[in-house]
Amino acid sequence: MLLDVLGLLSACSYALDCVEAELVHVSDKHAKRVAYMSVCMAEQLGISGESLQDLAACALLHDNALTQYIQEELHKDVANVPQASQVGIHCTLGEKNIQRLPFHTDVKNVILYHHENANGSGPFGKTWEEIPLFSRIIHLSDLLDRAYGAKGFTEDTFNKACGYLHKNEGTVVDKECVDAFLQAFPLPHFLTLGEDSFEKKLWEKIPRIKQELSFAQIEELASFFAQIVDYKSPFTSTHSIGVAEDAERLSRYMGFDEETVEKMYLAGALHDIGKVAVGNEILEKPGRLTEDEFAVMKHHAAYTYYILSDIDDFDEIRDWAAFHHERLDGTGYPFGKTAAELNTQERMMACIDIYQALTESRPYKQGMSHEKACEILWDMAKKGWLDETIVKQVEDCFRG
Repeated sequence: MLLDVLGLLSACSYALDCVEAELVHVSDKHAKRVAYMSVCMAEQLGISGESLQDLAACALLHDNALTQYIQEELHKDVANVPQASQVGIHCTLGEKNIQRLPFHTDVKNVILYHHENANGSGPFGKTWEEIPLFSRIIHLSDLLDRAYGAKGFTEDTFNKACGYLHKNEGTVVDKECVDAFLQAFPLPHFLTLGEDSFEKKLWEKIPRIKQELSFAQIEELASFFAQIVDYKSPFTSTHSIGVAEDAERLSRYMGFDEETVEKMYLAGALHDIGKVAVGNEILEKPGRLTEDEFAVMKHHAAYTYYILSDIDDFDEIRDWAAFHHERLDGTGYPFGKTAAELNTQERMMACIDIYQALTESRPYKQGMSHEKACEILWDMAKKGWLDETIVKQVEDCFRG
């Protein structure tokens, strides 16, 4: 299957930024700005081609495990754990996660060491000579955006950033990267970091060339994205990958070709990516949502649609993913699609999402039996919400 992998990773970086903004208050478009700064620095150091693409991907995903780490630690006492150790855990998890992704070059330890300081005072005690150049580039870019991104990119913050780099050269950041940043970002260029135009410039520097992926690679990629979505809330810790697996199984049962099966698997993994833009106070509310809260919750399907809209030639998968709450009678959301506007795969995804939600166990409920879940699906079909033919296929496919 041909896929715009870098575009998909960019969409993922937006999802990560949404989560990170809620949990640790980073600036808007943090990951993309770190990627752009990193790419511009790397060009000064003679890096190009596939290596530059891989640097951009690593920079986009540099904090891919932050949400995972925070959720895993919520139920532990980390008050006495040194800050450096906490950062190290997040880096270790992130390094493990990106090993699933289809890079062109060797990016080993890039994420693992992206919080190391030049003098060895970081979480792993590595000096700048001992860590990959990509780690050092991302480290400097990340530091500057965290320090100054929320304040805006002005002449004043430019002077402060330059002062910070000169003061901390050799201790926090290394001279090679400091020089590369200062060459890449004279004042006029630095000021553009606060403008939306930097995103366009990023993709001009990094061509998004499609990659041919096997189903095994798609499974790894889908698992990576599903984990980011599901770690947003422990209440849905396995939902996305469960929907993906059900989508694959039902697609094979119904006799679709291999490419459609692969697309359905990926759509299933991504269907709830929009939930990253919904607050946990709503996602994790154990009781019934108020009318206003439910209105906010319903936005997640629209967010899925828009997050996935910037990926090249991804409209079909985007729609299969985003329309999972639409109903045949037009009463669904987010777009109020009717039967005439919903194709077979979109109807399948609606049934699969409901079936998986009913049958999976969550912290506040035990999963239903297959029989009970199918009773509910049939009731919804009789109301004109779901496709009866597909409900029958779900009943037969997942029996026993």
